[in-house]
Amino acid sequence: MTLGFIGTGTIAEAIIDGLAGTAHPVSAILVSPRNADIAARLAERHAHVRIADGNQAVIDGADTVFLAVRPQIAAEVLGALRFRAGQQVVSLIAATSAETLRGWVGPDVTLTQAIPLPFVAQQQGVTAVFPPTPQVMALFDALGTAVPISTQAEYELAGVGSALMGTFFGLLETASGWLAGQGMAPEAARSYVESLVGSVTDVARRHPDRELSVLRADHSTAGGINEQLHAQFTAQGGSTALAHAMQSVLARISGQGTSPER
Repeated sequence: MTLGFIGTGTIAEAIIDGLAGTAHPVSAILVSPRNADIAARLAERHAHVRIADGNQAVIDGADTVFLAVRPQIAAEVLGALRFRAGQQVVSLIAATSAETLRGWVGPDVTLTQAIPLPFVAQQQGVTAVFPPTPQVMALFDALGTAVPISTQAEYELAGVGSALMGTFFGLLETASGWLAGQGMAPEAARSYVESLVGSVTDVARRHPDRELSVLRADHSTAGGINEQLHAQFTAQGGSTALAHAMQSVLARISGQGTSPER
């Protein structure tokens, strides 16, 4: 099987690097030359990666084509290309509906949408796949865990969930920065907070049958400091702010809102 990538950015690089560490049957990978540095890096690292002459050459030479261009330029890039009837096309383009995508690539392709995250480079993490085409599910299962999504609405919500990464790191940044500001060595503050959060996440994974509110209560002694911090965080609007932020991302993904100015 030959894979092709239109757009060679961070996620495309993570997928290609991740696949190199698996037994998934890929005979060749074609990458577009648009991002010359990343394309050259991939071709140097992996013998089966070849830089195509252009985007149309990627489509013509690949069985499965991944769309990995930024949404701001997707219409311009994809509108000039010709896909084969029945060709497997996997869109990694954020905040773009299947209807819009078909307007760019044509109605006759087999279209799947997916949300891989950078962790696929280490065969870790989850990738939402809609609809859960067997071929695409198998590929992302080799790169961690493929999560089958059955409706467009659920896929949009998975997109909102994927947007939590920056906020999660922001919480670690704030917490470790506060500890360091109070006198703890910065390296120790970061290590302590990262290890604590890793352990808490592991508890949640090992108890999928227990409500998160129950786990929170189990790890918060009545009248203790865990209960105090969460109560203050909520009272100061932390939980509400997160919910509002997620709602704004959903509005953007579903086409009911606009992208922030950059």
